[in-house]
Amino acid sequence: MNKIKAYLLLLTIALSAFAAACSSDDNDPVTPEITISENILANGMSFSKAGGTNTLSVKSNVTLEVTSNQDWCVVTPAVSASATVFKYTIDVKSNSTTDNRTSVITVKGGNLTETFNVIQTATEGLDLETVLFEDISAAGGTITVKVMTNGEPTITINDSWITEKTETRAMVDKTKTFIIAANTGKERTGTITFILGDLPATTVTVKQLAGGEISSNEIAGEDPWTVAKSLGLGWNLGNQLDAHNSGVANETAWGNQKTTQALFDKLAAAGITTVRIPVTWMGHIGDAPGYEIEKAWMDRVAEVVGYAENAGLNAIVNIHHDGADSEYWLSIKDAAQDETKNTAIKTELKAVWTQIAERFKDKGNFLAFESMNEIHDGGWGWGDNRNDGGKQYSILNDWNQVFVDAVRAVGGGNSNRFLGVPGYCTNVALTVSNFKLPTDKVQNRLMVSVHFYDPNEYTLDAKYSEWGHTGAADKKANWGDEDNVKDVFNSLKTTYIDKGIPVYIGEMGCVSRTTDRAESFRKYYLEYICKAAKEYGLAPVYWDNGGTGSGKEESGLFNHATGDYLNNAAEIVEVMKKAIFTEDASYTLQSVYDNAPQ
Repeated sequence: MNKIKAYLLLLTIALSAFAAACSSDDNDPVTPEITISENILANGMSFSKAGGTNTLSVKSNVTLEVTSNQDWCVVTPAVSASATVFKYTIDVKSNSTTDNRTSVITVKGGNLTETFNVIQTATEGLDLETVLFEDISAAGGTITVKVMTNGEPTITINDSWITEKTETRAMVDKTKTFIIAANTGKERTGTITFILGDLPATTVTVKQLAGGEISSNEIAGEDPWTVAKSLGLGWNLGNQLDAHNSGVANETAWGNQKTTQALFDKLAAAGITTVRIPVTWMGHIGDAPGYEIEKAWMDRVAEVVGYAENAGLNAIVNIHHDGADSEYWLSIKDAAQDETKNTAIKTELKAVWTQIAERFKDKGNFLAFESMNEIHDGGWGWGDNRNDGGKQYSILNDWNQVFVDAVRAVGGGNSNRFLGVPGYCTNVALTVSNFKLPTDKVQNRLMVSVHFYDPNEYTLDAKYSEWGHTGAADKKANWGDEDNVKDVFNSLKTTYIDKGIPVYIGEMGCVSRTTDRAESFRKYYLEYICKAAKEYGLAPVYWDNGGTGSGKEESGLFNHATGDYLNNAAEIVEVMKKAIFTEDASYTLQSVYDNAPQ
């Protein structure tokens, strides 16, 4: 019995002690705990200029109060599935200012406080102190544009006579210095465009005075003979801007390096007076209905045209391989088979030429446009055009009219610019028989474009090594000798020249050979062709594809990047210059004939 009482007494004491302990725990204050991601505490939350929403998660054992000290950053409690994890939505409005901004988020629970930053980037800011520089000296110099910005704007210059030299002073106060080349030609205008993010482009206009000695090198004349004389000796920048791969034009796709001002300077120094710049546009034309030409490609074409202008050369720009073999968008084969396609092609042709004309409307008559190149259905003049009742010829005549109307409608320098228009496949016989000169708002500004490679087995394929009346029968083609040249050129003279319509041979030439004798016939051929062209009132333009070797398709005279002569090109250029520019009355086509290789 005494033992039972003792046990009961001990149990009572233990229960009392436990009760007392429990009573003590309920009355003690809870120590607050707040847990936030260490990354957020250290680096904050970042938002772009557009703003947005993010979620904040906080683990805590007490009730929290979360606030922002900026009204553009709003904190709102969100639903959480956990009793110890609290969630909040952080809403940040878009930032229209040009400064980064910060809001402090305060998380308070009991006597414990944590803070972190919400950081939002600024919108782009761009301000130019001056946007017009006038009366720049013809001697050239520099201009300095003060730029206030919080970013790195992209700068595009539309002409090669303006180049950038950047000098950075501070992150938000910058100067952009531009070098203006000396001007030996007419007064000219260029633009420098600054683009930053989504902001509208800001353009600086630069106007330079004419040089003291105005270049007389421009396409000019009211009669075919004068126009041909102003064109002089031409040269093609072939396999360059016309090169393409997988349906996309690419300047280096066919092996030539990017061309430079150095080439054009050396062309001028060598005695070339006109450069034909073939351009393929496909792969850089947007979808209907706008058919917008990619800016970078247009800029590059403009840069190369600028090279010609700087060097005092005439330039001819065209649409080149877009119609090659009717395999691409400018397909006369498709147009002949489907009038709906023909209508779409004409719409695109108009859009493309409108944009080209707009880009160059401030350029003078050193620059001419050529509507297109060697248009045919894939048969090189021996396809369906021979038996379709003249349908393809009529379509091409319509396309040429679309071209002329589109260019003239833009105005500016295009109002009286010389325009080249080709016949079918640029074949002389098919042109003479089927070409219709477009109507034009101005007189004497249309030129007929043809090509001449007779006989092609000799000039292009290098199947034969000799040509002309002194060539060995087994080493030359059985057609295409001197009489053929005179007959073909005379047909152009009687059909066009005698009627006041200028003609230029947009492509002619002869590939390089390996032996001295073969090269002597090559020189003779080119001298004869150029002299005949002059005597019949035509202007020849040599085809140079940059080829450095000899044989088939190797027609290079100049390195397209450096301008250096290739092989014996200096001799080739000299014989062509002699034929075009010699005014000695004793130097005739007959005298060239009489001095053929023996």
